[in-house]
Amino acid sequence: MASDLNFVEYVRDQINEVGRVSFKKMFGEYAVYYDEKVVALVCENQLFIKPTPGGRSMIGRVVEAPPYPGAKPHFLIGEQLDDRQWLSDLIQLTANEVPAPKPKKLKPKKASL
Repeated sequence: MASDLNFVEYVRDQINEVGRVSFKKMFGEYAVYYDEKVVALVCENQLFIKPTPGGRSMIGRVVEAPPYPGAKPHFLIGEQLDDRQWLSDLIQLTANEVPAPKPKKLKPKKASL
């Protein structure tokens, strides 16, 4: 079951206080970005935060689950989803610890005859 756009927009609105938050549809679900970094996934109307040491420390009792079959476990956010400040702090902390995306390699252009 794919996530509802309304749910994804709700998640974005909850963390919009940190600014520079966006989402993009990927593999039938959604990736949540802070600046250029993927910090979370929304799959089957659930929020999965990328695991980081700081996030683990902040959350305390962590529930981990893979967002989709074959994925590495992420932090599954439950009741705290409604706590805008807590969630915004977690997203910002996660973004600070997640490495920047690797630059895309440019494909060489074919020589025309």
